[in-house]
Amino acid sequence: MSHLPAPTRAAYDERNAVSALIADAFLPLAPVAWLVPDPDQRRAILTANFRILVEHAFFYGEVHTLEDRSAVAVWFHRTSPIPPPVEYERRLAAVCDPYTDRFETLDNLFDAHHPTAPHHHLAFLAVAAEKQCTGRGSALLRHHHAALDRVGLPAYLEASSTGSRDLYARHGYLPRQPFRLPDGATCYPMWRPAVQSGRSQPDEVAP
Repeated sequence: MSHLPAPTRAAYDERNAVSALIADAFLPLAPVAWLVPDPDQRRAILTANFRILVEHAFFYGEVHTLEDRSAVAVWFHRTSPIPPPVEYERRLAAVCDPYTDRFETLDNLFDAHHPTAPHHHLAFLAVAAEKQCTGRGSALLRHHHAALDRVGLPAYLEASSTGSRDLYARHGYLPRQPFRLPDGATCYPMWRPAVQSGRSQPDEVAP
């Protein structure tokens, strides 16, 4: 495999580009088609919605990218309660209309399945379409997992396809109970147990 660009912290003024990259990478996913049924509106609505969450992560987590800006990972620090984005309901309605209720349904499903133990939450892992299957997503995962393992923290995510589910399984994530969206599309919650000094910690067991 050719040498990959190094992981680095994204800057706040890159939030628009980060949001657009995530939207482009997520366009083929089944849950996204349910969220925004109109393909002509899908990219713009997704980008605007993701921008709300990406901005929030700069204050309550961290955003990593590669030096060539071909991939991004958005993490939230869920080691203590964090507030929702400022004026979230108003902003969500403003950018997601006429599909706001679908985004609210997804938020409620995410909340209902979210673990309570302290952890870092991988909200988004996205790779530019032309760079997928080149190890870039794995590079960003290894980068943050190394930091988590130094302090013995677990991680959590919701995979939105069987392909991403299998990728995360190769990085030590264990399956939790899947849940379905109203159209039948499946989301796959996954938990990576805390690792410290080379040993997993029994802080939470995946069912």
